[in-house]
Amino acid sequence: MEEISGHPRGPERHPPVGPSRQRRASLLDPRSAAGQVLLLQVVIVVLLVVAAAVGMVLQAARDALQQGRRESVVAAQSFAAAPGVAAALQSRDPTAVLQPRAEAARKRAGVDFVVVMSTEGIRYTYPYTREIGKKFVGTIAPALAGRTVVEQAGGPPLPAGKGTAVQAVVPVTDSHGKVVGLVSAGITVRNVAGLWMPQLPIILGSGAAALALGVTGSTLVSRRLRRQTHGMAPEELAQLYEHHDAVLHAVREGVLITGADGRLMLANDEAAQLLGLPADAQGRPVRELGLPESILCVLTSPETVTDEVHLAGHRSLAVNKRPTYPQADRGGCVVTLRDTTELAAVTGRAEVARERLKLLYEAGVEIGTTLDVERTAQELADVAVPQFADLVTVDLLEAVLRGWEPTAEGWRHLRRTAIGGEQRMMPVYPLGEVITFARRTPQMRALQERLVVLEPDLRQAPGWREQDPERAGRALECGLRSLMAVPLRARNVPLGVANFYRTVDSPPFEPDDLTFADELAARAAVAIDNARRFTREHAMAVTLQRSLLPRRQPEQDALEVAWRYLPAEAGVGGDWFDVIPLPGARVALVMGDVVGHGLHAAATMGRLRTAVHNFSTLDLPVDEVLGNLDDLVVRMDNEENAGDAAEGREGEGVTGATCLYAVYDPVAQACTLARAGHPEPVVVRPDGTVTSPGVPTSAPLGLGGYPFETVELSLPEGSQLVLYTNGLVEDRAHGMDVGLDRLRRALDGSGDCTPEETCQAVIDALKPSPACDDIALLTARTRRFPPSRVAEWEVPPDPALVPEVRARCRETLLEWGLEETGFATELIVSELVTNAIRYGSPPVGLRLLHGRCLICEVSDGSGTSPRLRRAATTDEGGRGLFLVAQFAQRWGTRYTTHGKVIWAEQILHDGDTAASGLAPVDFLLDQFDDPGL
Repeated sequence: MEEISGHPRGPERHPPVGPSRQRRASLLDPRSAAGQVLLLQVVIVVLLVVAAAVGMVLQAARDALQQGRRESVVAAQSFAAAPGVAAALQSRDPTAVLQPRAEAARKRAGVDFVVVMSTEGIRYTYPYTREIGKKFVGTIAPALAGRTVVEQAGGPPLPAGKGTAVQAVVPVTDSHGKVVGLVSAGITVRNVAGLWMPQLPIILGSGAAALALGVTGSTLVSRRLRRQTHGMAPEELAQLYEHHDAVLHAVREGVLITGADGRLMLANDEAAQLLGLPADAQGRPVRELGLPESILCVLTSPETVTDEVHLAGHRSLAVNKRPTYPQADRGGCVVTLRDTTELAAVTGRAEVARERLKLLYEAGVEIGTTLDVERTAQELADVAVPQFADLVTVDLLEAVLRGWEPTAEGWRHLRRTAIGGEQRMMPVYPLGEVITFARRTPQMRALQERLVVLEPDLRQAPGWREQDPERAGRALECGLRSLMAVPLRARNVPLGVANFYRTVDSPPFEPDDLTFADELAARAAVAIDNARRFTREHAMAVTLQRSLLPRRQPEQDALEVAWRYLPAEAGVGGDWFDVIPLPGARVALVMGDVVGHGLHAAATMGRLRTAVHNFSTLDLPVDEVLGNLDDLVVRMDNEENAGDAAEGREGEGVTGATCLYAVYDPVAQACTLARAGHPEPVVVRPDGTVTSPGVPTSAPLGLGGYPFETVELSLPEGSQLVLYTNGLVEDRAHGMDVGLDRLRRALDGSGDCTPEETCQAVIDALKPSPACDDIALLTARTRRFPPSRVAEWEVPPDPALVPEVRARCRETLLEWGLEETGFATELIVSELVTNAIRYGSPPVGLRLLHGRCLICEVSDGSGTSPRLRRAATTDEGGRGLFLVAQFAQRWGTRYTTHGKVIWAEQILHDGDTAASGLAPVDFLLDQFDDPGL
């Protein structure tokens, strides 16, 4: 014999089929009188229900057919008379207009189809679009004559079923009464038959009620008997009791049953174990059993209880209570007890794990939103407080903040970068302070050992206290109790330490917290390292770009210049500008923008700026400078793409650039401009009027093969020419048109401002925050070369007149107070004029300009340029240009539309030149007058 919960249980037996079971089954036995009477009543009721249903179906079918005819006619006529149907039938594509309207009308009218067709019966609409364009199935001749046709006919499959039962065809007429099309609407047999379906439940319900009344009379006696014995024989009742008793004592849930008088009627083994009940507890009042007060209140109160947790000793019990007879006044209740002590512990751990996962997810979203090292460190501190710690500090190595690669030599010196949590009452190191940690501190141990260091009780942490005993004592008085120092490492490189603190109001850190803190710090370290590397690259790019941009203003007489350059916050671009003095007191202004950002763009900008300097040195026209620059960009692009393709990085090369090139002549007060895809400059007149000069737009650099158009402007003295890149007038918030309007408003009325003031006013008004692109701004205020310092003559093409020209130069130099420069100037003039007469073409002209330097220009109509060479000892000539190069600071040739100009510059140093003290003057000049030389 097997025992379950201390109670014997015999072998399992099936209940015998006794007299009670036979009585209970007599109603279902057709051989018994009760069974036969019941069967007869069922047959009669079924026949009546079938007869009523057939009659109803026939009547409903006739009514439904009539109703279907009416509905189909009404739907067809309503759609045919709808506004716009006749016009749509006469349009070029009736289906496009009528198909959606027909489907909408079909759904609103409740019919199965609305078909619009032509007078030939070709469908324009249909529920299935594949049937559009096919022949309509039905009679349309009467409808073409203006009558309405109602018929039964089949057709293609429809959403409601197979075949059409009822359909109506009506004509569509235009304003003149002419039939221009047909409309058909119909209802399938399936939908029509559905009209009698609501009546069927009434018939079935009536039959069921009649059947129930017949069965009731036959079962009254049988039910009364079963109520007395519960339908079971004595043997069955005994066996059922044994089964219930075995189950009651085998379940792992305590069960208590109390009576109306408050006595314990039954308690299973699990309840006795959970509550510690005595052996004689059954039958005794519950108040005498020594139960915990909370459990006793539940047993004696009349209220029901659902999953209330009560303590019974060291156990947490989930209690449920229900009355034994909810519908009667017998009293008593059933109480179930379930031990949830282990479940509560597991649930608590699961809840902690869920909160940790949630915090890690928040850290992944909120840490690293920017590429700023300090901001990323602060995001780590903000995420961890207060979900994980009460106070968080982040200390980073100085090299990390500067973007450098950290080294072990600088580990002891860390800067307090971020603080999160309530710090006003905590005496911790402030932000920005450089901290030198001792070797025994948790922070230094974490860095050196590359592990998380836990100090569960800071009062027992001598290494932490000896770092700053006074500050540590005040921190402990303020309630600081627990610390975890977590190293911040990325790519096996130390970055700093994150310190997580808890106060006395929170539980101290435990070993289980180490893994989570390490994971949180690892995620933050990756973001900090990304920001550090970006900081390094950004600093390198900014340094490179600033080293390539002008550092000071060149000496020149034509313009008063000021500029601003603001690099983008997200990355350095390729914006550049330049001021290049040219021969003849002219000045070239350059403003360009390379596509892209970073070191590549900055390096490309440096190459283009150098190229512009070289092309300017050749004194090429404005359009030719841009043309040569375009060719250079194309070659650079091809080289970069070829190199990248070899390394599997095709498409990362130079893709283009924009540039604006302008040359201002202070003598003529004229400015020649051309732009390659660059924003148009703005001119501020001396009276403060802001205008756009209308410089034609040409293709950006790098496309190749496109000519560049130029325009020449007349700029009075005091005019300001404003050049800029698109970062000044264009950002994500607004387009370039809005930015140009803002620029004009900022410049309006600034005619009397200095270029420095104008630059600052424009930056204050238009600088975006944050700056998504580089901003370059150049403001140049024009000056007029004084006419009194310009001397110009036309030279007849006769070498014998060279001494006369030289004499006029001498007189002019005396007027300007430059008699000390007379020898060198006369020597230069003699050589250049003689060469122009001898080898050039008329007209020959001479011009002297007295500014920061003395400029001598000789022009002629020839396109040939002289070349400097070393003459042999046997040569009779060829030494003139050599002497010019020796006496002049610079010399060269520039070509004009009418020929060329040979120029030479002499630097003036307080009236002295490089030719001072040279002799004999007259002898050398006489030799230059000799035609044989």
